[in-house]
Amino acid sequence: MSLRLSALILPIHRWPDGGRERWTRAEELGFHAAYTYDHLSWRNFRDGPWFGAVPTLTAAAAVTDRIRLGTMVTSPNFRHPVTFAKDLMTLDDVSGGRLTLGIGAGTATGFDATVLGHEAWSLRERTARFAELVRMLDRLLTEPAVTERGTFYAADEARMIPGCVQQPRIPFAVAATGPKGMRLAARYGQAWVTTGDQTLADDATEADSAAGVAGQIRRLGDACAEARRDAGELDRVLLTGFTPAGVGLLGSVDAFVDAAGRYADAGVTELVLHWPVPDSQFAADQAMFERIATEAPAQLA
Repeated sequence: MSLRLSALILPIHRWPDGGRERWTRAEELGFHAAYTYDHLSWRNFRDGPWFGAVPTLTAAAAVTDRIRLGTMVTSPNFRHPVTFAKDLMTLDDVSGGRLTLGIGAGTATGFDATVLGHEAWSLRERTARFAELVRMLDRLLTEPAVTERGTFYAADEARMIPGCVQQPRIPFAVAATGPKGMRLAARYGQAWVTTGDQTLADDATEADSAAGVAGQIRRLGDACAEARRDAGELDRVLLTGFTPAGVGLLGSVDAFVDAAGRYADAGVTELVLHWPVPDSQFAADQAMFERIATEAPAQLA
């Protein structure tokens, strides 16, 4: 598979004041997909504007025609599978079958972890909730009615009619680096998502990062072999901005192509770039970002 470029648009802009423009521009620039974070608030953006993922993606679906749309990523922190499955089915319908669900376990340290008034879950509980959420969403989005009593979630004759436009359901992009999450990706995923090897030292290079991602992809292959699934069936998605060079790879087209080529050689099939946000960790030159979007794909083909 060739390397595709996608964008991550933070939900921080009012729709008439730059929100709509970013989503339509992402399509004009030829990005494969445009994603947004599914949080209630996030990191140092907590005290500023932050809009909901589902309404934002619904609005984006209404003003675009070709680009894929999705979450990057949803977690169990504040989502229930029954209500969320209904939202996803509706989004898939509104978008004409262009939705991808990025989904992960979440963290114990983010604001979403305690916003509903409970203590942050342990790693063990978050992992278990993640697995149950993925499993139930899979059922809900492929069956017309579901009844299930899980450890954390329940459904009683939950109806999802008429079902997804994409069949048998919308694709899942499962974010995981640990063995249990990798097994979930191997069983339920149409794609796998990583933010890179977060165990690397601060002075690690982009080459070190690519090698770390290659190691993760090998472990994903092992999980697929265990599940008796062809690992080549899964797209392998890297959300950039958290690797050693961070958004520094957006400094020039040549630097980007060099770094992106390393990740492609490691086995990555899709790179997700944060839409520039001034005065933040995602600050970058907008003109260069757009040059990369339009010029780099031909050099990476």
